Amino acid sequence: MARARSALPDFPWDSLTPYGAKARSHAGGIVDLSVGTPVDPVAPGIQRALASVAEVSGYPATHGTPELRAAVLDALARRHGAAGIEPDAVLPTIGSKELVALLPQLLGLGAGDVVVIPELAYPTYEVGALFAGAEVRRADGLTQLGPQRPALLWLNSPSNPTGRVLGVDHLRKVVDWARDRGTIVASDECYLALGWDSEPVSVLHPDVNGGSLDGLLAVHSLSKSANLAGYRAGFVTGDPALVADLLAVRKHAGLIVPRPVQAAMTAALASDDALAAQRDAYAGRRDALRKVLQTAGFRIDHSEAGLYLWVTRDEDAWQTVDWFAERGILVAPGTFYGPSGGKHVRVGLTATDERVRAAVERLEG
Repeated sequence: MARARSALPDFPWDSLTPYGAKARSHAGGIVDLSVGTPVDPVAPGIQRALASVAEVSGYPATHGTPELRAAVLDALARRHGAAGIEPDAVLPTIGSKELVALLPQLLGLGAGDVVVIPELAYPTYEVGALFAGAEVRRADGLTQLGPQRPALLWLNSPSNPTGRVLGVDHLRKVVDWARDRGTIVASDECYLALGWDSEPVSVLHPDVNGGSLDGLLAVHSLSKSANLAGYRAGFVTGDPALVADLLAVRKHAGLIVPRPVQAAMTAALASDDALAAQRDAYAGRRDALRKVLQTAGFRIDHSEAGLYLWVTRDEDAWQTVDWFAERGILVAPGTFYGPSGGKHVRVGLTATDERVRAAVERLEG
C-alpha cells in the first residue's frame, strides 16, 4: 500500500486549504467555485424513483436492470444522436470517477503500456494509469505521438477544465488513428449535455465512428446533468466486446450500482424536462459570472460548454487564486490539470444563485 501511495501525485485540492481559509474569513462568507459539486436539489420525480424500490432486499444485477439499459439507449439516441449500441453493451458504474480511475486495470493494462491523456486533464486520468503501473503521455495532437501505439487514449469533450469542444472532424481523425494502431479510445462525456456556444458530439455518433463502435468506450455521469453526484450514478457503453470484458471483471469485484440508484437513473434518463431546467440554471449562472469576469479584466478561453469558465489575466495561476480568495471566492488553479495550465484558473458554475450573486457583487466592487 505504501508503494501504491508513493506512486501517486498529491491530491491537488489539499493545496487549496490556506486559500480556502482566507476566503472563509470574508465578512460575507466563502463563495466556493473551486469544485464541480452540484448544489441544486434532485428533481422530485427522480427522488420518488429512488424510494420506489427501497423494499427490494436482494443483490442488484451488476449489468443493471433491462429498464435502465433501455433508458440509456433511448436517452443517448434522443439527446445525442448515438446509434448502433446493443442493450448488453450498457454497464452502470458507481459514478464515473471510479470507472475512470479503474479502467486501465479493468482492461488489463500495466507496465509497458502507454495511456494518453489530454494536455489539460481531469487528474483522475493520470491517477488511473498510475494505479495500473502504466506510462502516462499528455498530448492533444496526434502528431505529438508519432509512431507510438498506446494501449488507451482518453478524450474529454467538453473538457474539464477548459470547456473546449472537439468537433466531428477532430474526433473522427482520433478514432481512425486509434483503430489503425489497435488503441482503445475512452471518451469521457459527462458534460455532453451542457453545450453553450458549441454543440458537443459523442464518439457514439455515426458521423464520428462511421457506424462502428469497435474499440470505443463512452463514459457518462448523471452527477452534472441530473444532480446525482451523491447517488454515484454513471455508465459506460460502446464496443460490446470491451463492455463484456468490463462486466466480467466487475462481477468478480462486486462493483455494483445499488438498485435504488438504478431506478433513479432510469427516471433521470427519461426526463428531458429535468435536464432542461438544470441547464437553464447553469446558463444563468454562467452568463452572470462570464460578464463580471470580463468586466474585471479577465480573459475567458474556450469555455464553450461544460460547467466551468477557463479564466486568465496572464499571470501565475496561484497569484490569481490568491486575488480571488481576498474577495472571499475560491477557484482552482489551472496547474491542477497539467503543466500548461499555469496561467489559468477554473471557475465553477456549481454554486447557488445566491452565492453567484455574492461573487458578482464582490467582483464588481
